[in-house]
Amino acid sequence: MGGVRTALYNYLIAKKNGGDFILRIEDTDSHRFVPGAEEYIIESLRWCGIVPDEGLDENGRVAEKADERNPHAPYRQSQRRGIYRKYAEQLVAGGYAYYAFDTAEELEKQRAAAEGAGQTFIYNALTRRSLRNSLTLAPAEVERLLAERTDWTVRFRMPEDELVQMDDEIRGHIEVNTSTLDDKVLWKRADELPTYHLANIVDDHLMEITDVIRGEEWLPSLPLHFLLYRAFGWERPRFAHLPLLLKPVGNGKLSKRDGDKMGFPVFPLQWTAPDGQVSRGYREDGYFPDAFVNLLAMLGWNPGTEQEIFSMDELIQAFSLEKVGKAGAKFNPEKAKWFNREYLRMHSDASLAALWMPELKDKGVETDENTVREIVALIKERATFVSDFWEIAWYLFKAPENYTEKDAAKFWKAENVTMAREALASTGSAEEMEDYIRAREWPMGKVMNCIRLALTGSGSGLGIADIMRFIGREEALRRFHRAEERLII
Repeated sequence: MGGVRTALYNYLIAKKNGGDFILRIEDTDSHRFVPGAEEYIIESLRWCGIVPDEGLDENGRVAEKADERNPHAPYRQSQRRGIYRKYAEQLVAGGYAYYAFDTAEELEKQRAAAEGAGQTFIYNALTRRSLRNSLTLAPAEVERLLAERTDWTVRFRMPEDELVQMDDEIRGHIEVNTSTLDDKVLWKRADELPTYHLANIVDDHLMEITDVIRGEEWLPSLPLHFLLYRAFGWERPRFAHLPLLLKPVGNGKLSKRDGDKMGFPVFPLQWTAPDGQVSRGYREDGYFPDAFVNLLAMLGWNPGTEQEIFSMDELIQAFSLEKVGKAGAKFNPEKAKWFNREYLRMHSDASLAALWMPELKDKGVETDENTVREIVALIKERATFVSDFWEIAWYLFKAPENYTEKDAAKFWKAENVTMAREALASTGSAEEMEDYIRAREWPMGKVMNCIRLALTGSGSGLGIADIMRFIGREEALRRFHRAEERLII
């Protein structure tokens, strides 16, 4: 959900300002590669109606070749690996970065030694002077190691004791002293791939990105990114760091575990992890995509009005980063259902009938769409999802097999059954039946609930008049006689 909300906010800003929304697959970290994730992202955006202006080819796949629509291809970072090294070397040549030759084992020893002294090891301006890198080794030794070794990296040379002053579109003015920051790895010789920091700065520049809207978890990286733009001499984009999505109950970031525990999805679409574990999706749970988008938009953004239901076009017009809060947005599963309920009611009876027809067919129900449309008109106010329709109105298509024990004990009494049998047999419609009962001064509630139990199997449901309009008087009589055979007084 958090990733889709980030994409949505980027999309809204791009569309509002006449810009382009670009899809780029950031897959330079091979350890985090997940099979199927790329296709899942594309399908999730498609379902939500978030259509990239750049990044996908005519077949809906990530564009690999540049053309008029995709001038900055390829859009998969792993296919751009040849681009990044020259920028890493440019930083080294300018004194903004350096080659580091420390092995994993050597760095682990440094961490252990620092921990033993009650400290935390940080690769920074203080420690880099005593480590194996191009700042401490002789030029000849550096050249030898570059030629012979394949495990070296390029690290950013963080300035010493400098106050980095930054502006964030949501957080406002931020100041961070570089003495608290480490020298991040920018490029790795082992796989000839950049880290997120270098790849994104370079690609954002080359793809002419003007606005970077991302999650709060990237806020600690902002000083480095500001300094990288300065080192390259490039104009910086505007940055905005979105608030976290929080648990419905308690503190902390919303997680899949919260959804599993409380019974709601946290993924836009059903997701099957590489280990085979299946996570529920909003699409498969029956949410309308526009309802899902609407609820995401309101998680962290306040339009400043009482309006809560927005179409995508309305969101584009109303959205602004100035109205996105800094504090985390607590997710409310019941509010999510409320959004879907509102959108369901906004759908036409015909469109809802068309959505319900496949389920009816699967259940062996033979009916026509006009009848289904009439039923939908009666029941949609009671539903949250289209999947609720069957539970609400199944008895309009088949007779009950069982009867709710509690309702039977309450309503199926000898005197009620006698009156109900006579009322049903002596009249032709529910309206006539009510007049019949009223004329004899019989207890309307007891008689009608007795009939309802026979027709639906419980004491709840649609009005008797509506039920009889669809099943007919003869079917109503059959069901009543069947109840008399099955229920013991």
